[in-house]
Amino acid sequence: MAMPRTSAAPGRARHVHFLTSTSIDAIELLESDHRHVEAWFAEFDSATSMVRKQTLAARICRALRIHMRIEEEIFYPAFLEAAGDRPLHDDAEAAHDQAREVIADIEACDAGDDATFGLLVKTLARMIERHVADEERPGGMFDEARQSGLELNELGARLEHRKLELMDDAETDAGYDAAVRGGM
Repeated sequence: MAMPRTSAAPGRARHVHFLTSTSIDAIELLESDHRHVEAWFAEFDSATSMVRKQTLAARICRALRIHMRIEEEIFYPAFLEAAGDRPLHDDAEAAHDQAREVIADIEACDAGDDATFGLLVKTLARMIERHVADEERPGGMFDEARQSGLELNELGARLEHRKLELMDDAETDAGYDAAVRGGM
């Protein structure tokens, strides 16, 4: 994977530059995001502290927002152009719309309502599990993308770059630093 290098004055937007031309395959990058979120959902299930659950839920929601955005801005249009599978594309977009609604509910949930909060996160986990299974199954979006002739390394570089832009937090550098450590 290309190692990013950045430039920015404190408090200003960071510009991400890649030091090499190699990058992760687009599908590998998206599947890596899937694995991270799955791990955080599992960690949420086993967490006993409400503070830990809230921290994990916030991490999950932020990661999903970024992941959905890079898919919708870059991967899905490229997939649609290369594979032409409108129903598969539209199903994926609809799954994102539903996930966004649940994410908004989680983020708006009263911190003292543990039962509702937990139920919302579990609902989101099931939705994401189904969506990921649809994307990754044989004959699913990722399979069709591989067969369509998409240039997955070039697309991966674009996804990676956009992901880093979206993760960047110019005030704290937290998003970028986590990304460079592989923490998304």
